[in-house]
Amino acid sequence: MTTPTPEHPALTAVRKSGSSKVKVAVSDIDGILRGKYLHIDKFLGAAEPAPAGGFGFCDVVFGWDVADQTYDNAQLTGWQHGFPDALARLDLATQRCVPWDGNVPFFLGEFVNPDHTPSPICPRQTLKRVLARAGKMGFSVMAGMEFEWFNFLETPQTWAAKCGVNPETITPGMFGYSLLRMNHGRGFMNALMDEMLAFGVPIEGLHTETGPGVYEVAIAFGEALEQADRAILFKTGAKEIGARFGVMPSFMAKWNAAYPGCSGHIHQSLKEGKDGKTNLFHDAKSERKMSPLFESYVAGQVACLMEFAPMFWPTINSYKRLVDGFWAPVKPTWGIDNRTASFRVLAGSPKATRLETRCPGADVNPYLAMAAVIAAGLQGVEKGLKLGAPITGTNEGSDDIPRAPRTLIETTRIFKASDIARDWLGDAFVDHFAATRDWEWRQWLDGVTDWELKRYFEII
Repeated sequence: MTTPTPEHPALTAVRKSGSSKVKVAVSDIDGILRGKYLHIDKFLGAAEPAPAGGFGFCDVVFGWDVADQTYDNAQLTGWQHGFPDALARLDLATQRCVPWDGNVPFFLGEFVNPDHTPSPICPRQTLKRVLARAGKMGFSVMAGMEFEWFNFLETPQTWAAKCGVNPETITPGMFGYSLLRMNHGRGFMNALMDEMLAFGVPIEGLHTETGPGVYEVAIAFGEALEQADRAILFKTGAKEIGARFGVMPSFMAKWNAAYPGCSGHIHQSLKEGKDGKTNLFHDAKSERKMSPLFESYVAGQVACLMEFAPMFWPTINSYKRLVDGFWAPVKPTWGIDNRTASFRVLAGSPKATRLETRCPGADVNPYLAMAAVIAAGLQGVEKGLKLGAPITGTNEGSDDIPRAPRTLIETTRIFKASDIARDWLGDAFVDHFAATRDWEWRQWLDGVTDWELKRYFEII
């Protein structure tokens, strides 16, 4: 007699929930979650093991931009292919309930080809490819993400009525780490802390930052894929929770030239194998408490990260954050607990030793930003790169280091020509992502901004 295969615990949990529907979502190229509700019967069919399971999801999510305008230069998707359904598979390990949506069951998905091999342009699959290569090297990657973001007293309707200018922040003034400002927004802040935890996105810390209505969150450290899942869910969840309080969160990198930009820092460390406990970055015998592995990992990011730059500076606006004196690093430098460096080494206890990559902004697609920083670090490990001298103070020792590019098209051209990016991410992904960034740049070239109107309208 054949013993029946036990049902996956996630499916058992969905059945026990009594819900007649399930919410599912996938990441598009820009890190925006695109999703739908599925009837419970449709979901159970979609959740069956390969090759039977999966469900159709229009591949336009990889063929349009943040404004749903279709690219004119994409090869793997587009009108020339008729925008067919792609096969999306649910990751049952991502099962959770949405506490602010009647505890409806929720799952993240990812795209596969018709033959069930991973899609080359799916952001979650792209990160998984990098992590699989790390696994072949004998490493598991641990990560944590931080976001800064501004909060506004706006709704989609009020923002549209203002034609995209002069949003009202929830509080005035520059008041970082403020208990008074936290108390002012305590309903929203407590909802973020409590409901995100119930949503499977545990928060280590939440506080106000420097700037009117700006908060910073640190998401609890964990396995890299789970951390990227948490990060993309946090950004969407913050917007959904905020709407209940009349708050519109914005994760733009720089919404106002007068204020600091918004970061998306990524903390990383390596452990040995899937079940390893030891932090391979720590070396108690080293003067810096950095293992040779850690030094090569940092050296890889210093040497190679600019080749992946559009993955962590993905928008036109990303580069407005890269301004001297506004907390965002502008050169590929490293330092020991130095927040002016792009790569801040925190080398203390065996548990806490890690790298904080401070380049990314809050506007990142977490899957792609994490794939980029890990690939650059592991490139250094593979090649045994040696780490140069750290900077000290305010970029002291960085005089001969070139400044980061200031435009999306510059970094896109470097990325597209990069053999390192193609080696780690694959030709199909590099070509597609470069095309999407080229499109974004051309939309900017065609746009007429309020800066131009103010500068030229009357005087010229």
